[in-house]
Amino acid sequence: MEHLEEGGAPGGGEAVQHGLVDAFDQGHEPAGLVVSRGGQPEPAAPAVVHVPSHRWWSIRPPNILLDEAATLDHFPTPLLHDGDGGPYVNTWGTIIARTPDGSFTNWSIARFMMIDGKHMTGMVAVGQHLGNVWKQWADRGEPMPYALVQGAEPAVPFISGMPLPDGVEETGYLGALLGESLELVPCETSDLLVPAGAEIVIEGHLSTDRSAIEGPMGEFAGFRPSTTSLQPVYTIEAITHRDNPIWPAVAEGEPVDEYHTATGLTLAAESLSVLRAAGLPVESAWPPFEMATHVLVVTVRSDWRDRLPGVSTLELAQRITDVIDGQRLQVMLPRIFVLDDDVDASDPRELAWALATHVHPTERRIVRTGAVLPLLTVYTPQERQAETGPKDTYDALLPAVGHGRDTRSSFGHIYPPHIRQRVLAHEANRTPPTRPDLTTA
Repeated sequence: MEHLEEGGAPGGGEAVQHGLVDAFDQGHEPAGLVVSRGGQPEPAAPAVVHVPSHRWWSIRPPNILLDEAATLDHFPTPLLHDGDGGPYVNTWGTIIARTPDGSFTNWSIARFMMIDGKHMTGMVAVGQHLGNVWKQWADRGEPMPYALVQGAEPAVPFISGMPLPDGVEETGYLGALLGESLELVPCETSDLLVPAGAEIVIEGHLSTDRSAIEGPMGEFAGFRPSTTSLQPVYTIEAITHRDNPIWPAVAEGEPVDEYHTATGLTLAAESLSVLRAAGLPVESAWPPFEMATHVLVVTVRSDWRDRLPGVSTLELAQRITDVIDGQRLQVMLPRIFVLDDDVDASDPRELAWALATHVHPTERRIVRTGAVLPLLTVYTPQERQAETGPKDTYDALLPAVGHGRDTRSSFGHIYPPHIRQRVLAHEANRTPPTRPDLTTA
């Protein structure tokens, strides 16, 4: 993280919040290890400290634009795709919002389209945390204060795009995951706290009604839909930024881009966590980037029948389905495939082979109807508008070893270990052939 002494910080005031206490200092297990094995890191409680203002303001004061001076006209606003509804000025930044009673603060990522220098609009979906926070303000008839952060610490957009459970704040998760404090400073126009190392912070209020036409935009599914929707308006009241700031952007489209990697990695971590918390013998949960994170592949441990005696393959697939369908992330997953753990789901070639040879054309599937993300182009326009559509889980588990399972015919599976070792040793010691020197011929 960039220290404040090394550059100006956006936001005002002298209070700097260490949003996440160092998990190591608290005697907790390193959160990275917890997540890697499918656990949930324990969020750390925030601790507020006060730092003399001369630690940063006297070194490099931030650029502060207020009122009419706070406009996007000071910054490049490129059109990311031909045919987009306008310049999309947010594809990687984090939106910060808090409920009216202050009980919950949400950090999230959503696309923002520029209307003019003082106004933006973006998708605000009720059911997602940002949409739920906005609805509480709208029900009171009050515009929602917001902060849009560009260029924060690299981990911030990953966790901001993670489908955390209800009630879990991204700041607590970030600090526990990083194992170090995340420095936050107050905004200029509200009491929202933003990362001190941010390149740019835009502040203002979000309208209570949906009055702006938003879209279309080229999206992560690999298409630019032709549809638009009415969305609330973000009014800009303040902008703070560093000298020569960096404004990240993602030109979303066919895989693989930053949306697929950031969303895919965090979706994998959350899926693995909830499946193991349910007591299921899951080895991995992986949404292949090349499939535009439209698919979740779950592999189960080779001894799952010993752990769950009497459970059939289809019943295990049903239990996995029930857990995933109970999570916020389920709106992103039209299909779930359940495979044995001898398949590396993160290897595109091996996964393509497994899906082609393990999945029955018509049988052993679980079909149901559920909530869906309207950006998923696998659905009909009617289903996307209703945000409801069909979903499939495919039981692609093979019979137990010794009970009808065929042996995989590959180097890693059909040859004895000592033969594989001899081949690998020979390859490692083999001198590559030299090309003849044709210049002397």
